[in-house]
Amino acid sequence: MNIINAIVSSTPLSFHLSDRMSPLLATTTAEISPIVLASVLLSLVVVYIASKLGGEISAQFNLPPVLGELVAGVIVGVSALHLLMFPAVGESGSHSVLMSLMQTTGYLNPDALTQVFQSQSEVLSVLAEVGVVILLFEIGLESDLTELLRVGAQATIVAIVGVVVPFTLGTAGLMLLFGVPTVPAIFAGAALTATSIGITAKVLAEIQRLKSREGQIIIGAAVMDDVLGIIVLAVVASLARDGKVEVSNVLYLIVSAAAFLVGAIWLGRLLSPLFVALVNKMITRGQLLLVSLTFAFILSYVAAAIHLEAILGAFAAGLILAETEKQEELQQQITPIADMLVPIFFVVVGARTDISVLNPFVPENREGLIIAAFLLGVAILGKVVTGWSVFGQPGINRLAIGVGMVPRGEVGLVFAAVGTASGVLSDSLNAAIIVMVILTTFLAPPLLRVVFDRADLPVEDLPAGASDQSEGLQEAQLPALKPVE
Repeated sequence: MNIINAIVSSTPLSFHLSDRMSPLLATTTAEISPIVLASVLLSLVVVYIASKLGGEISAQFNLPPVLGELVAGVIVGVSALHLLMFPAVGESGSHSVLMSLMQTTGYLNPDALTQVFQSQSEVLSVLAEVGVVILLFEIGLESDLTELLRVGAQATIVAIVGVVVPFTLGTAGLMLLFGVPTVPAIFAGAALTATSIGITAKVLAEIQRLKSREGQIIIGAAVMDDVLGIIVLAVVASLARDGKVEVSNVLYLIVSAAAFLVGAIWLGRLLSPLFVALVNKMITRGQLLLVSLTFAFILSYVAAAIHLEAILGAFAAGLILAETEKQEELQQQITPIADMLVPIFFVVVGARTDISVLNPFVPENREGLIIAAFLLGVAILGKVVTGWSVFGQPGINRLAIGVGMVPRGEVGLVFAAVGTASGVLSDSLNAAIIVMVILTTFLAPPLLRVVFDRADLPVEDLPAGASDQSEGLQEAQLPALKPVE
């Protein structure tokens, strides 16, 4: 309640509203706070119902539930039902179905509509930001740092190519072909660099290819890709805040991001025995979860304080704690927290996305559609070529490696969300990125099945040198990952 009071009291519009209200209709902060709380709770009801319905429908079609949550957010948001809406220029909340419902029931004073609407949106946005911090902490926690460090040259090269090629093609293409300004073009190009660990790992497990040479390289490269992608995100997000591109600033951000990640992991591994000892000495309830979250939030704060992204600190904290003997227990305890907060992030991202800007019947939207098609082409091509960067592996299924790197999933959505929050991305460019994320994540699972099924054909039915030689690897060689959904 104190948080809501602070947000309400800091809302600039509250002063203008109080000036316009008559004494009989005046609404104090103390009177507004319960209404804001009620509107937040009602919004969370919409979020959870939408996320579960979307996730269950996606699961029925063997698709990642995160896609269903995103699409459900689009449906309940500004694009369709107007159940979840967020302040825009001149937006008073009059178009929000939830605000209208509260007015109709007599619970909301009409004169306080804008104040309640903005405060409720702020609270929901903060919860979504906490959700993405938890998400990156969970991704780091489910990664195997030791295996990541030993993954070798193959996965490293695949990861680097998978970052450099789509970023270069996307940024240059947007600037040269579409005249997009430098900073938004860089941001959109950076969104093309992501690879979803959770989605890729889930599909490989379902088709029983997690133990293959291709599967090992894909998962190792996806883990490395996430590390590189988060550094890229930290760099471009900071550039977005400054509004300009300076080589010295870029170098500083790259060095500081790399130094922070390496330094935090080194120091964390050094102090991890003290962490375990501290947790073991505690006897109160929730000691492991609260101490771990405190550590993650401290690293997130440090990352934000040095002008990086908070999620970089959360990811580093997850990697560090994944090396302790408490990793499995902590994974079990963090799952309910993630189940509660992460869907808020995905639904809010969808709800903020106005897909009407991609309506082909509106002439002004056609450029956005063309950009979306361009981004999709670069997103697929830029990852598929990574399979041909593998060396010294005769007979390996290079196409499968490239296709396995295609899905963007939750990591791509993080890029879009940060870009939108910073105000760098236009509506059409933001929607184009969301469409790219959705389509690459939809297309990758069936394409992976196709390319691996082709490898399972008898040798005489395949071109020379295309036989599959991927069996026989030991399970211990693989990173211990679980899909994050």
